[in-house]
Amino acid sequence: MTDGPGATKGAVVITGASTGIGMACAFHMDSLGFRVFAGIRNEGDGRPLIEGSAGRITPLLIEVTDSASVAAAADLVARAAGGLGLSGLVNNAGIAVGGPLEFLPLSEIRKQFEVNVFGQIAVTQAFLPLLRQARGRIVNMSSIAGRVAFPYIGPYSASKYALEAISDALRIELLPWGISVSVIEPGDVATPIWNKSLAAAQKTRQDLPSQAADLYGPAFEAVTRTAGKAAASAFDPVHVVRAVEHALTAVNPKTRYLVGPGVRFRAILKKILPDRLFDQLIVRYIGLPGKPGV
Repeated sequence: MTDGPGATKGAVVITGASTGIGMACAFHMDSLGFRVFAGIRNEGDGRPLIEGSAGRITPLLIEVTDSASVAAAADLVARAAGGLGLSGLVNNAGIAVGGPLEFLPLSEIRKQFEVNVFGQIAVTQAFLPLLRQARGRIVNMSSIAGRVAFPYIGPYSASKYALEAISDALRIELLPWGISVSVIEPGDVATPIWNKSLAAAQKTRQDLPSQAADLYGPAFEAVTRTAGKAAASAFDPVHVVRAVEHALTAVNPKTRYLVGPGVRFRAILKKILPDRLFDQLIVRYIGLPGKPGV
């Protein structure tokens, strides 16, 4: 499927490529013949990308919440791509903040939005001139949580809801230049974000006031158990990678890609069921304390 290390079908930038979905996308687009600028935060993260590539992956230092870093990355790609521009931008970098909204520090919620929302906008703004040159495409990595808000990951769901709205607006704004904007909405993907998120949630829980444990203790335990089960049954990132490939290369890319077992069913239930009934389904699924019918 490749034309050799010297050949290229265009250039793509993928943020958050150190691990998980981003890394898998970088390797796949490289194998298809694209020149890949793989976004990383630390220089050491670039070695596995180079060693596993077919010769077309360039690690790209970029911190999406740092304007100087984003500008420097865009300048590097502009110089490397010359007048050819950018065929694709995959906004994949993201974090997950969890905990009860009543007690979560506003600084943590702001951090969630800085990375998952403002960071994505900043990167898109920086690379749009290059995308316009090549009539490239934008792929924003959302989640089923961008359609269905889950308790105790409220900030994460909110950030993905925001990304969905931004993608809808951007898709229309960029119509005059033929720049497609697609959203990927995966379910539970087997990536390191599970361990990172669980570890972060545990730290957040330890930092919360004792009153939080008194009020939400049983809920914490239920959510932890459910997250563990979800991580154990999470699906291979290859399914997300294929959706990204389609969004970047298909003649008629979709505006949204629901990816993973049961994801479409969850989205349909959310759409057709009354809110309070859907709430009770979530309560029972997770095993949360709740009063049916309230």
